[in-house]
Amino acid sequence: MAFASMEQGDDNEPLAEINMVPLIDVMLVLLIIFMVTAPLLTHSVKLDLPQASSTPNVSKAENIQLAIDAQNRVFWNGKAIGADDLAGHFNAAAKQSPQPELQLRAERSTPYEKVAQVISLATQQGLHRIAFVTDPRPQ
Repeated sequence: MAFASMEQGDDNEPLAEINMVPLIDVMLVLLIIFMVTAPLLTHSVKLDLPQASSTPNVSKAENIQLAIDAQNRVFWNGKAIGADDLAGHFNAAAKQSPQPELQLRAERSTPYEKVAQVISLATQQGLHRIAFVTDPRPQ
């Protein structure tokens, strides 16, 4: 933006007028760009596609409910399992197709270290879809 110089007479205040020429130039360039590109957006290719009356086969992956209580006991779909069996369960679940989602629940007083160990073991065995289940009720 250009302002008047200080040498326009005895008045020492700058002239605060906005130079509109650059703004008009930018608007004209944008107008030309839109006028050129607008016809290209309406061009389409007409195709006669085949019709099919079938529904897609959606195989929904199962969910694994893994719970950790305050005493660091692990429950696989409601059944208590030992820490040694956990790696085998994760490995077997990782080989399933489609891969199931591991939904992890932990009590509030469960140490974070135990939760981190379970997540680390699950990813090492090949399970990559891990979700955290929380209680949405307010305190």
